[in-house]
Amino acid sequence: MGTVTLVRHGQASFGAADYDQLSELGARQCEALGDYLALRARRFDLVLTGTLRRHAQSLAAIASRLPGLPEARATAALDEYDAEALVRAVCGGAPPVHTPGGDRREHFRLLREGLERWMRGELQVPGMRDWAGFRGGVAAVLDELRGSGAQQVLVVSSGGPIATALAHVLQAPATAVVALNLQMRNSALSELSFTASRHWLVSYNGLPHLDDVQRAGWVTFS
Repeated sequence: MGTVTLVRHGQASFGAADYDQLSELGARQCEALGDYLALRARRFDLVLTGTLRRHAQSLAAIASRLPGLPEARATAALDEYDAEALVRAVCGGAPPVHTPGGDRREHFRLLREGLERWMRGELQVPGMRDWAGFRGGVAAVLDELRGSGAQQVLVVSSGGPIATALAHVLQAPATAVVALNLQMRNSALSELSFTASRHWLVSYNGLPHLDDVQRAGWVTFS
């Protein structure tokens, strides 16, 4: 039986002009995760990431504390949906998202609405895959892993693809993807086990590497 360890990227740059960049705290979160995995002598024979900078930067921070990782393979199937484009589409224009001092609660309310409408096929975003294509890409990655021959797989991606993978394994509805996604914390671990025929959910959204009173302020969601 194999194991897939799914890692959401570290804190990115919410409120900056370029969100797709780890913050200093995001790098520390992932370094702490690398220390945690190294202490437990975790070894991986396959590493997958999305193609976004925050994915590569998160993996680099993990790898700086966890030597011996195989070279990663990046695939667009593990890339995040375009959250800002979804919010803009909901508002029919250019709302103040990802701006310093912006209303984070309002942003995530609009994002939830955008995700739900996108999943129902009511909202189309130019240049972004539809929900069926997004979900199908994630499912194809899971299918590929079952036949890869790998036993210990590390996946570094974003909340959307990871939540989609978990919901796929649980055979949960699309609404569950939104709930799983918006509760997922930066650098959190989720785990699946698998055989040649199926996957099982083992854990979701854990932060054992931040379970320290000195790191209480390191828990973030965006």
